[in-house]
Amino acid sequence: MTAAPTAVHQDLCVRLLLAVEVNCPPEYLVSIDLSMRVDRRNEPRPDVVVIRRKHAGRSPVPVEDVLLAVEVVPSPFVFRDMYDKAKVYAHAGIRSYWVVDPSQERVTLTEYALGANREYEQVAHTEDLFVTERPWKVSVDLPALTSRKNDLLAPDEE
Repeated sequence: MTAAPTAVHQDLCVRLLLAVEVNCPPEYLVSIDLSMRVDRRNEPRPDVVVIRRKHAGRSPVPVEDVLLAVEVVPSPFVFRDMYDKAKVYAHAGIRSYWVVDPSQERVTLTEYALGANREYEQVAHTEDLFVTERPWKVSVDLPALTSRKNDLLAPDEE
């Protein structure tokens, strides 16, 4: 069992979805929290996922048609998300995997690309403006996400 996500976590997921969706080709769909069928024992649910649009009405979606899986890691589960899920996603052939970590002072994003031996290779790690061409041109303003996170977590002033 895992703890339910916080509002901050969900807010970051929506903002990441919107960033990925900007240049999304019509044959793909960016969604949140979809089950992916990897095998009989593994049906992970990444926080943000890019799938072929033809699977919009299916659950779980076939992992073969997933282009990107994104995890926004809550601090107690960083190890599990970064290592255990990465192994499952890589073995399943998901070409791109991002880990977004909001638990530090500044939100960071680590991008992994699938290598020839079905293991992920880190291709980027930043807390600044993140720009990639995988799965298409995507820009994520991590300083803006950090500001948003800090605003949401600031104590109310009455």
